[in-house]
Amino acid sequence: MDDEKTRGGQPIYRYSTNERGWVVPEIDAEIKGAVEAHLTRFLGHDSIVWHEIISDLVHIDVYKFNPTPQRPYYTLVTSGMSDRPMTVPEKLEEMQRAELLICLPPDWPLGQAGESTSEGDLGDFNNYWPIHMLKYLARMPHEYRTWLGWGHSIPNGEPPAAFADTNFVGSVVGPVVTLPDEFVKLDVGDSTVWFYAIYPVYAEELQFKIDNSGGADALFGRFEKAGVTELVDLLRKNVCAKRKFGRFFS
Repeated sequence: MDDEKTRGGQPIYRYSTNERGWVVPEIDAEIKGAVEAHLTRFLGHDSIVWHEIISDLVHIDVYKFNPTPQRPYYTLVTSGMSDRPMTVPEKLEEMQRAELLICLPPDWPLGQAGESTSEGDLGDFNNYWPIHMLKYLARMPHEYRTWLGWGHSIPNGEPPAAFADTNFVGSVVGPVVTLPDEFVKLDVGDSTVWFYAIYPVYAEELQFKIDNSGGADALFGRFEKAGVTELVDLLRKNVCAKRKFGRFFS
């Protein structure tokens, strides 16, 4: 495996710290308004917003939609990633704008509606790491002049380390399973905003996706078979764990 390709033949992108100065966030009022209306249409009005206090390049807020009888779990969605177009490969201009989503169990400690919605009050990182992850991933393509799209995998550091007190060491960008198909694509004038789900993954799953020639298709095939969605389950099955065989004696 050389420095440019994985064993599975997928390109590897490595990024270094950018020494540029602060850049005033770019806000597209038309797209921002359309994204908010889109979220309300599919997820309702019962939400609060964690507003970003200090922004660079893009202003990333995170909407928290509370559990309902129809969706008995939290839904977290970014807003602002799509204000600025990503730097996509040639002929993929339609994929320039995106927002990210993840779901959490109803007993996940995130605070109650009506509490402070300032980014500075996110509290214990062990509880709020999914929000920090969403915000980091939403800003990353703009920071490094690249893009995020379906099937991209992002390790949590190098070598990958676990998020907070979990066993997940990275993320894979994938399909939104818990909402209708029409949710994932929003046309706004001449632009299109795509909504992707973020899947926290175990080390073996991340390595499988990297090494397998089928890449994300192969991994999400295993996820579908095991019933894995964007709803985080800290105890879910590792779909790429090696089987352990015991010895039997008579």
